[in-house]
Amino acid sequence: MKGIADTGFLVAFVSRNDRYHDWAVSLAEGFTEPLLTCEAVLAETAFHLGSCSIALNLVKQQLVTLDFDCNAYLPQLDALARRYADRRPDLADLCLITMSELHLKHNVVTVDSDFRVYRRNRRDAIPLMCPPGV
Repeated sequence: MKGIADTGFLVAFVSRNDRYHDWAVSLAEGFTEPLLTCEAVLAETAFHLGSCSIALNLVKQQLVTLDFDCNAYLPQLDALARRYADRRPDLADLCLITMSELHLKHNVVTVDSDFRVYRRNRRDAIPLMCPPGV
């Protein structure tokens, strides 16, 4: 199974107190290769966990691999920021939308319901893996 990891999934995976922890751990067992992510997600994860070391360990342990260069996609990121300005997306969300456009066979693994509204390639629903009820 292939995926693109969002912050909420990574935080839930690490934090036993997170309401989605069991879901995240169970889901992670099914991945056969590292999930793709971006530096913005890793930075958010470090902030929410209060630890850069833990966030970096997710890369070291190969749960995730960094696979995005913001500089290469600035026009697309800016266009998405303007398109979804009413939702106030963060940089990580914009990067993941763009990553979803680049990796069509990957689901975005998230606990963020905004991904049900976001579209890749302007009109296509983004395939998601979410906990029940999100």
